[in-house]
Amino acid sequence: CRVQTSKQVTVCAVIVVLLLLYFIQATKEVNNMTVKMPNQCFINGKFEDAENGKVYETINPTDGSVICKVSYASVGDVDRAVAAAKDAYYSGPWGRMNPRDRGSLLYKLADLMEEHQEELATIESIDSGAVYTLALKTHVGMSIQTFRYFAGWCDKIHGKTIPINQARPNRNLTFTRREPLGVCAIIIPWNYPLMMLAWKSAACLAAGNTLVLKPAQVTPLTALKFAELSVKAGIPKGVINILPGSGNEHKFRTKYNLTNNSGTKHRCALSNLKKVSLELGGKSPLIIFGDCDMDKAGMSSVYFNKGENCIAAGRLFVEESVHDEFISRVVEELKKMKIGDPLDRSTDHGPQNHKAHLDKLLEYCEVGLKEGATLVYGGKQVERPGFFMEPTVFTNVEDHMFIAKEESFGPIMVVSRFKDGDVDGVLQRANDTEYGLASGVFTRDINKAMYVSERLDAGTVFVNTYNKTDVASPFGGFKQSGFGKDLGE
Repeated sequence: CRVQTSKQVTVCAVIVVLLLLYFIQATKEVNNMTVKMPNQCFINGKFEDAENGKVYETINPTDGSVICKVSYASVGDVDRAVAAAKDAYYSGPWGRMNPRDRGSLLYKLADLMEEHQEELATIESIDSGAVYTLALKTHVGMSIQTFRYFAGWCDKIHGKTIPINQARPNRNLTFTRREPLGVCAIIIPWNYPLMMLAWKSAACLAAGNTLVLKPAQVTPLTALKFAELSVKAGIPKGVINILPGSGNEHKFRTKYNLTNNSGTKHRCALSNLKKVSLELGGKSPLIIFGDCDMDKAGMSSVYFNKGENCIAAGRLFVEESVHDEFISRVVEELKKMKIGDPLDRSTDHGPQNHKAHLDKLLEYCEVGLKEGATLVYGGKQVERPGFFMEPTVFTNVEDHMFIAKEESFGPIMVVSRFKDGDVDGVLQRANDTEYGLASGVFTRDINKAMYVSERLDAGTVFVNTYNKTDVASPFGGFKQSGFGKDLGE
């Protein structure tokens, strides 16, 4: 503004100083946001210490510091949680509740999650290393959508009437009813702590089941915050029980739902002939043809959520005619990527979830180099505190190599060439994996897209996009990627 007097200059100066003080204070409030993080076992509607008093430290992957000490559930805690879930199902109000009333409680729970979404996203960032903006939109946002979606299913689960052969018409009536399974055990991974909780438990609760849930040992905090919100929503005691720690076996459960890698021991789920659904990871192939839109192919398929993504494109097959251009574009984008504190709203790439996983990724890269793959970019730990891995690109990866066959579960792009026009050949190579969770194809040719998508052996095939999951669409794989579906009807 134009000023003409010393008084006007003074007024303007005071306004500028006040605005600066306001923005400084606002920044401090964002950076020093106080969040309440429950840290005990949640059994029968209340938080309590583990029976034996045992605790463990959960670590902030951004700097390696201790966030807090968390109760380490014992066998006795599992016994009490299962007993509480059993009582809530057979004797409590949950088992007798009108389905529409049950849906109302789940809607209320979703509303409370939305009301606390910034707090949940902050906890998720601190505990798992997820970039805050992604945590808010995906980790928390899709969790809220999942509970709302399944809340709507509560009063739409019904059986059928069946006409049967009989001597006299209209004498007998045969009908079916869909009933809850009872007490369900849920084991969730550390890459999407809250979202996996929602994917597994929302449908379970909507159908009228009760649950005992074990969050990943390294990321228990959003699950415990969720438990706190469930009380505020009015979910009856015993319906939801959450036990942090390494997990203990218990004979009484009707169903197990496990999401983890295929190396996880799930003997307890199988030894007593329980109903089981398993989602065990993958080595998802992505085929990029020369006629694709190069601006859309590649980046999000690998580096989304630091590569800690079960459906991440574990191996890319790129047609020779565009291979070099594609790699050049990827490296150019990686150089622009900001690596840093996940709570910084401008950060693109945060730390890996925990040190053991970072060490495993570094070893993975060493194996790739020893086997003869070409390291084009990255492959090292970032020189800063915390568990940060450089986004990485390997090319000239041959089918027999370890990195061509095994999932990294990190920000490592594994690229192989294929000859121009060799559609059937690349399909054979893409399907030569023990996994079958997801896959993808990029091409402008709709006939080629349909041909390839029909022949890829995977539970999900993305066409000219990647990582686009939705609560209404079923999700799951086959072969060593497991069986059973999450989401959808």
